[in-house]
Amino acid sequence: MSPKVSVVVPNYNHAPYLKTRIGSILEQTFQNFELILLDDCSTDGSADILRSYADNPHVACTDINTRNTGSPFAQWLKGIGRAKGEYVWLAESDDVASPHFLSVMNAVMDACPKASVAFCGSVLIDRDGNTLPDDIDRWTTRYGTPIPPYHIFNGKRYVERNLYWRNYIANASSTLFRRDCFLRSGAEVCGGMRYSGDWLFWVLMAAQGDVVEVYDKLNLFRQHGQKVTVKADTTGEGRVEDAEILACMDRMLPRMGVWKRRVRHGILYNKVRKLPVPGADRQRLFRRLEERLGTGRNDGRLAHLNHWLRLVWPWAPTMKRDRLLP
Repeated sequence: MSPKVSVVVPNYNHAPYLKTRIGSILEQTFQNFELILLDDCSTDGSADILRSYADNPHVACTDINTRNTGSPFAQWLKGIGRAKGEYVWLAESDDVASPHFLSVMNAVMDACPKASVAFCGSVLIDRDGNTLPDDIDRWTTRYGTPIPPYHIFNGKRYVERNLYWRNYIANASSTLFRRDCFLRSGAEVCGGMRYSGDWLFWVLMAAQGDVVEVYDKLNLFRQHGQKVTVKADTTGEGRVEDAEILACMDRMLPRMGVWKRRVRHGILYNKVRKLPVPGADRQRLFRRLEERLGTGRNDGRLAHLNHWLRLVWPWAPTMKRDRLLP
């Protein structure tokens, strides 16, 4: 009998967190899952920790790379390729889950047969597991009380109104997605990316069905200096990948207004202006953005203008105004 959920743990040099992470999976109240443990040629003893779980009845495989792929998203694809479940949970190796994560998320996906992906809220924790005060979900200011258990959004509308502005699905560990939707999504292209592949992954997955926001904080999202998002901003390469993803969404959304498109491009140009890189490197980054987006640096000025226009022009497109809410 096939498992209902395939849990993929892609690891690279997260030995200090592995036992806590895997323990939070094995202690789930929903137990119909297989566990796929992957290691991308870690140098910190992670492989030995992963191998110690090989005899656990939930563990379907333990796959240790002999060469580092250089991309966390290549590991995602490898794990999904081994998955047999109806749903897949990409349980990042440095995060932690509530024991009720799978029971809640599985029930939501069962209740929403057109959903390609569902994601819950996250509590931020530091490297030692202490809770951080930041609220990345901002549900209190968005909804007040009571908050509905979940809300279903049309996936393509979610791309146009939410994911075009930023990756609202900030952490893969907070998601459960339908494996057959992945198989027709074309998300394999993410395997060649190093920094922003998760954003493109969720864009392509959202286009396959509905997106469900689950208004419960069932995921603990660990913050530390070795995260891919931190490394992306030290070189600017992450912003180049962001431009590729915006260009992809521009092609997906041909009827989107020109003003909104150029404002969004301008926001990216302005982020590059603020990167802590030498001036010559910044100019090279600008040229690469122009090649991918087909627009120029003047869009940064347009984004600044839109920032002030929003105060007097209620139709000025902004992330907050555009965002789909329940």
